[in-house]
Amino acid sequence: MYKVTKKFGHDRGYSCAFRQWNAQSNCKYIHGYSLAFEVGLSSNQLNEQNWVYDFGNFNFLKEWLQNNFDHKLILAQDDPELEELVKLNQVSANIVIVPRISCEAFAQMTYEFIDDHIKSLGDKITVEYVTVSEHQANSATYSKYQ
Repeated sequence: MYKVTKKFGHDRGYSCAFRQWNAQSNCKYIHGYSLAFEVGLSSNQLNEQNWVYDFGNFNFLKEWLQNNFDHKLILAQDDPELEELVKLNQVSANIVIVPRISCEAFAQMTYEFIDDHIKSLGDKITVEYVTVSEHQANSATYSKYQ
């Protein structure tokens, strides 16, 4: 089994803001991070270049991350203040509405996007996991595997 990792670090500038509206902590307030993403892929075989996956072909993910996390205000679709917050769209904020807000949810969302893309290529590559981190101390990982 061959395994590779691709990282989009905090230095990439996927700066976004969000809030956990139902949190009992300060996370209930709008706050932001420059999120980092780590993707793990595996395969039982290598391609013609002797790779699991060409790291140069991750532009599909880079574009998706920019569209969903770069200078975005991310709102949960069940946020009770959604109607008011959406008024900021295109004036004071670029808003993205998602089903759930958390690094766990962002990791799952990203995993599913990558998995769909990889499957569409027909390659025998497995998306092992996606980890999303707010900073060096906090991260969450989603995987379909143990």
